[in-house]
Amino acid sequence: MRSAIVGVKRKKIKISAPRMIVFGFAISILIGMILLALPISSETGDSIGALDALFTSASAVCVTGLIVLDTPSTFTTFGEVVIMILIQIGGLGFMTFGVFIAVLLGKKIGLKERLLIQQSMNSLTSQGVVKLALNIFFIAMIIEFSAALLLTVGWMGEYGVAKALYYGVFHSISAFNNAGFALWPDSLMRYVGDPVVNIVISFLFILGGLGFTVILDLMKKRNWKELSLHTKIVVSTTLILIVLGVVVTFVIEMTNTNTFGHLTWEERLWASYFQGVVPRTAGFNSIDITIMMPASLFFMIFLMFIGGSSGSTAGGIKTNTFAVLVLSVITIVTGREDFQLYKKRIATSLILRSLAVIIISLGVVLTSTFLLTITEHRLNKDFLEILFEATSAFGTVGMSMGLTSELTSAGKLVIITTMFIGRLGPLTLAYALARTESKQLYRYPEEKIMIG
Repeated sequence: MRSAIVGVKRKKIKISAPRMIVFGFAISILIGMILLALPISSETGDSIGALDALFTSASAVCVTGLIVLDTPSTFTTFGEVVIMILIQIGGLGFMTFGVFIAVLLGKKIGLKERLLIQQSMNSLTSQGVVKLALNIFFIAMIIEFSAALLLTVGWMGEYGVAKALYYGVFHSISAFNNAGFALWPDSLMRYVGDPVVNIVISFLFILGGLGFTVILDLMKKRNWKELSLHTKIVVSTTLILIVLGVVVTFVIEMTNTNTFGHLTWEERLWASYFQGVVPRTAGFNSIDITIMMPASLFFMIFLMFIGGSSGSTAGGIKTNTFAVLVLSVITIVTGREDFQLYKKRIATSLILRSLAVIIISLGVVLTSTFLLTITEHRLNKDFLEILFEATSAFGTVGMSMGLTSELTSAGKLVIITTMFIGRLGPLTLAYALARTESKQLYRYPEEKIMIG
């Protein structure tokens, strides 16, 4: 009897890597909620309430940027620093920080931990993941520090050294991690024509949206032919979407006197560039989104749904998933058998995985939109506003047409859940919830059905 009890005690509960990742992000959000709910975090000295604290914490950890309370007027410096730390943890991943701390303490990182790191960083292999995690940490710190200095220099004349440095650090972290939190009520609208702010901030969230494996690959290999297929797909797709976004925004908004009417030609060009680039990743805005043309808003929804790249701080279905989808359509339409790109063949299993990501993602956005039409029906909001909000939450973008601050309690919970799914990725959450089944040892006969 005693041996049986000992055996039960010694038996370890096995938790899969996807479940550990879900658990880690959930714990980070809960800790952030507790800190933000403290009176010391609020400008009034009173707690902002558990639900609003949960929403803000989830938005920061999921690097989204949607806010129910105005950040600069609601939170003290302590509260803003908490948000900044949550953004950093959410962007780089809690496992990256865990590796850094473990190495500092001289702890050994075993195979189980390496597999968890691989899953959290969406790496193709578990080999060298510890070194990769450390490289990610140090590269992120260098990029953020350099950008913070540039922003500080640009803002010193306006705010003084101390405040400019604080603003520089906050917005550097927020931009690189694709969070979109800003310390001004109008986001970056006051800097619509400022070259330094436009270039530095956009450079940060574009880099963050590329992904760390791509950044490392670009740093090591200067020749395009030497780059991995993943890097080539990410870079080429990103460039196409950037050019497309800028051109479409400029063409549509040029006829909109509400957005571009009061701007100079130089400011119009900067606004077109910034608003054309930002929808896929970060939640900043340099013009008022609520008065943009419906066509621009619909195109922004398309960009938000695509998001950044795999292994990056951005959400969405990812640029490489979108590229694989387009490739599969072209392959089928042209009658080719193999899925080929850059003289490489892409496995059919990856095509199926891409389709699964897109279908689940569509399901999440549509479900979130459906629920918001129920919870927010008293607000009489346009369907486009609700769809925009749901897509922004899933893509962890953080742009809003004004619905976020008016959300009901039920609506806030819907958006929190959507942001959480968007940050983790639909497949990661699906793997975490699914039961592990043994490999099937038999196959049923194949039969054709009609399609299309």
